[in-house]
Amino acid sequence: MKKLLFFFCFIIVVPNSVGAQTADTLKGAAIDTIPKPVIVPVVINQYQLAVQSLIDQNKYLNSKSTPVALIIQPKKAATTDVVFYILAALLLLMALIKFFYPRYFTNLFRVFFNSSLRQSQLTDQLLQDKLPSLFFNLFYILSGGVYIFFLLAHFKLISHNYNWMLLAGCIMVLGLVYLVKFSTLKFTGWITGYVEETDTYIFIIFLINKIIGICVMPFVIIMVLAAPALADSSAYISLLIVVFLLLLRFFRAYGLLQNKLKISKLHFFLYIAGAEIIPLLLLYKWLLIFLSKNS
Repeated sequence: MKKLLFFFCFIIVVPNSVGAQTADTLKGAAIDTIPKPVIVPVVINQYQLAVQSLIDQNKYLNSKSTPVALIIQPKKAATTDVVFYILAALLLLMALIKFFYPRYFTNLFRVFFNSSLRQSQLTDQLLQDKLPSLFFNLFYILSGGVYIFFLLAHFKLISHNYNWMLLAGCIMVLGLVYLVKFSTLKFTGWITGYVEETDTYIFIIFLINKIIGICVMPFVIIMVLAAPALADSSAYISLLIVVFLLLLRFFRAYGLLQNKLKISKLHFFLYIAGAEIIPLLLLYKWLLIFLSKNS
């Protein structure tokens, strides 16, 4: 009985073991028979050399040059909001002066343009209106200072980031120049006895200045807010107009004063050069030196 049971177990176990071993053997044999990929180092090297040759010959990649490190700095975008409000405030100031003193505004241009009118009567009317004359002179100082500042910025003599302290400086310097000129002429007329002639010359100076202050405003707006090509044209045209008005101021002054003072054109030109042109050139030279040191 025991022998029979042992024989029965032997028949069950041995075939399974043989089958498992046969399967593992066949599986291993199958794995060993799969062909492995063959890597050709020569082909890979040739490919790498060809790619490297293309990189070296490409002038846009410029792989053989020394690498350059560029320091990246955050750029602050310049805004023109403050510029807009400054120009709007100047236009509002001019509109208010014209609204409250329309007769003075009209007579100002009638005296300037129409020489056939009785300018002595219109001049008396303008001289009697002290308050609007003061307002227009203040407007000239403000608009002239703003014009000088944006003209310097347009020709890149100052940064386009707009140093507002420099804008205030331009206004203050222009006001100081004409305050000194007014005081000097008044003192000269009092010390020499030519009070009436000096007042006439002062009237012509500030008449032309008021016209300049009004005329430069459209050019400032175009120069700041328009396209670059149009801004360039506006800058040069405005300079021509300002130079023309300054020359016109000298010719008109000489035409009114030559009979009263009995002066020659040479003496008048020497006075203009010494009192008008040379101080402006010195101021321009100082401004260039100041901007070069602070740039």
